[in-house]
Amino acid sequence: MLKDKHNRQVNYLRLSVTDKCNLRCFYCMPEEGIPFCKKDEELSFEELLRVCRILTGQGVNKIRITGGEPFVRKGLMHFLEQLTQLEKAPELSITTNATLIGPHIPKLKALGIRSINVSLDTLDENRFFSITRRDEYKRVMQNLNTLLQEGFDVKINCVVMQHQNIEDIPLLAEFTKAYPVSVRFLEEMPFNAQSEGQEALLWDYTHIKANVEAHFGGLEKLPDPPSSTSLNYKIKGYTGTVGIIPSFSRTFCGTCNRIRLSANGDFRTCLYGAADLNLRDQLRLGFSDGQLLLNLQEALQQKAANGFETETLNQKQVKDSMAYLGG
Repeated sequence: MLKDKHNRQVNYLRLSVTDKCNLRCFYCMPEEGIPFCKKDEELSFEELLRVCRILTGQGVNKIRITGGEPFVRKGLMHFLEQLTQLEKAPELSITTNATLIGPHIPKLKALGIRSINVSLDTLDENRFFSITRRDEYKRVMQNLNTLLQEGFDVKINCVVMQHQNIEDIPLLAEFTKAYPVSVRFLEEMPFNAQSEGQEALLWDYTHIKANVEAHFGGLEKLPDPPSSTSLNYKIKGYTGTVGIIPSFSRTFCGTCNRIRLSANGDFRTCLYGAADLNLRDQLRLGFSDGQLLLNLQEALQQKAANGFETETLNQKQVKDSMAYLGG
């Protein structure tokens, strides 16, 4: 069992299989993109599988596949199949922009991968283009509807941004009336590979909640699962749920159970910190499973109590892109 120095059990890996993405959301990366990993800099699927085997053997029972956009990487479906065949197979979930998932939906269903987070910041086609800089709205909505029709556990993640999509808060919340979907509103984070220093947050979780309540009245508070990052609510009479994630306010840090591995092997114990170590280098230097595990455990013993403490310790001023960090 993996534990950090604060005696918190770590059982959740966010695994970025690529830093590449076919969209160019302005809050994630500059319009011209970022210096993406070269092919030989990325962990191979064999290397990723080895790390996952080590971690699942130590109690990691949930793995979320992220990117970039994970379906950009060729061979992803075979890798997912291999993950389901591990001796201690984890619960698998995927975060995607839903542009490329369509052809893979039947195989995902067959593999038993039912939890899909769709990043979608607007239900307006023009605003979608303005935010993503790509004309993919119709395909995203088609794939989203297919996921819902096929009975997937769908969460829609919307980053709330001043002067960009505030009018979409009630529109997305209304989506939960007819569909058993969780629409989750996230505070904006300053990770676009170009921001510097501390940012002012105009739309924190309290303002987001107030906006939803202004349109729908009082919200019914739902129980939050252990280590949940989301404050969960229900609009009276609606089928789905509304979640609010204080990703910048970081109210959930005290129960953190997460670790992160980027596509190039950077291992992080906190999203707001620098990489604690690079597993790619150690894998290719021939480190044994025991050595890798020992180094992972040592990194966890350096984990700060929360994201604010980590950010203070991290002297790096320019934030890495969220495409690289993997969310």
